[in-house]
Amino acid sequence: MDASAQNLTGVWQGLYTYPDGLSVSFVATLIESGSALTGSTHEPSLTGTLYASLAGSRDGSAVAFRKTYEGAGPSYGSVDYAGTLSADASEIEGRWIIPGVWSGKFLMIRPGRKAARVERAVATRA
Repeated sequence: MDASAQNLTGVWQGLYTYPDGLSVSFVATLIESGSALTGSTHEPSLTGTLYASLAGSRDGSAVAFRKTYEGAGPSYGSVDYAGTLSADASEIEGRWIIPGVWSGKFLMIRPGRKAARVERAVATRA
């Protein structure tokens, strides 16, 4: 099955990198319905955990969403992400941008995706 046929719903581990090389890890929960994506993220910060909601879309391997921080989030409020889904639908890699402020790279990985396929294949053969 190709990546465009696979649903993105699930928990993803992510990392975004600032232009100066500093990286921040995050956890994203994505829900895909048709071509629409929704979900949420949480990530560490100097003042505690930051929470954000996600809204966007997917067209084949192209994934785009806006992350909007909630509560005591950063003053800029939202960040736009655009990336490409890997052929096996286990990674999304691309760029994030805060228009007029800065931008950088990001990577999201769906943990256990390959391991789950192997377990199913072994169970099927048994």
